[in-house]
Amino acid sequence: MMSRLGVNATEMPDVEEVILKTATKEVVIRNPSVTSLEVSGQQVFQVIGERVEERETSKKTIPPVETKIPDEDVLLVAQQVNVSFEEAKAALEKVEGDLAQAILLLTSKKI
Repeated sequence: MMSRLGVNATEMPDVEEVILKTATKEVVIRNPSVTSLEVSGQQVFQVIGERVEERETSKKTIPPVETKIPDEDVLLVAQQVNVSFEEAKAALEKVEGDLAQAILLLTSKKI
């Protein structure tokens, strides 16, 4: 009947635990019964479990990834927008190395 409604259900065997993480805690469901449902192109998971454990987590900060920008890219942007090397490099760092975005950023400041 569910398949006539466009719902495909698949049981996921051998799942040992499901962990739901929030900013401040983790909810651990041990030995759950998990079913994957596909409804209108979306995947939905149904989790049923008996042993639920909550544990506090410390908020971990992830250090920012430093983007290495090649000098050739900086020169290209500087030439395209007619700005200094330093201005082009700052724009590229701001947009994480995206050449087109850096050019757009710098041209919008000139208008």
